Amino acid sequence: MNFTGKTAIATGAASGMGLLFCQNFARLGGNVVLCDINEEALQSHTEAINAEGKGRAVFSVCDVRDYDRVTATCDLAVETFGSIDVMVNFAGGNSARVFKVPREQEFPDIPIEVFDWGIDVNLKGAFYFDHAVMKQMRQQQSGLIINIGSITGAEGTSKGMDYAVSKAGLMYGLTKSLAQYGAQYGVRCVCVSPGPVLTRPAMAKMKTLLGRAAEPQEIIDLILFIASDKGQFINGENIMIDGGRNAMKRGS
Repeated sequence: MNFTGKTAIATGAASGMGLLFCQNFARLGGNVVLCDINEEALQSHTEAINAEGKGRAVFSVCDVRDYDRVTATCDLAVETFGSIDVMVNFAGGNSARVFKVPREQEFPDIPIEVFDWGIDVNLKGAFYFDHAVMKQMRQQQSGLIINIGSITGAEGTSKGMDYAVSKAGLMYGLTKSLAQYGAQYGVRCVCVSPGPVLTRPAMAKMKTLLGRAAEPQEIIDLILFIASDKGQFINGENIMIDGGRNAMKRGS
């Protein structure tokens, strides 16, 4: 794979899979715009990527819920590198963990502000970036948008419904709709939906047919394939990479 001359924006890039994608994309010759709210981490990781001397990196401090900051990030990418070839929406989070909601608290008793945060970050944040980058991609007549779904969007959950609803929206409605619109301009949209990934120790407890959780690099390898010359016929699809969890009998 060679991404020389290509530019990618990744949200949630101060850590985890967002950062891992940027490191991989740059090592394969590409330009990356790291986007997150953690300025200190962004600066450190951007300097490290540039020090490797393979791809080039810049960063943008951006809350994905702020459309003005979203458009400023896109402007930075174009002004610095001349194009936006790949957009990957990694930013997201479990609102129950962020707000430390007690495990015994039930859905109707959780403050609506908690769910507002989850929907804004997990669904609207991706929608905002997809809307903003599509303007540039339409102009350049090419591009790839990758939304990041989750097995939870397929399974549902009785408590963190904002997460399940948001991920299902990315996996089906948004991805298919963007693929339909973007095709006339040479723009593809694909959703990658992981099962358990070892970004947190607790993920190892989730069952899969393969008996393990994914390594983060396995998810990034799929994303890189979709973005590469070998993945150009993939469009409008939600790809589960879950070790067979979605194929398990419900209640397993």
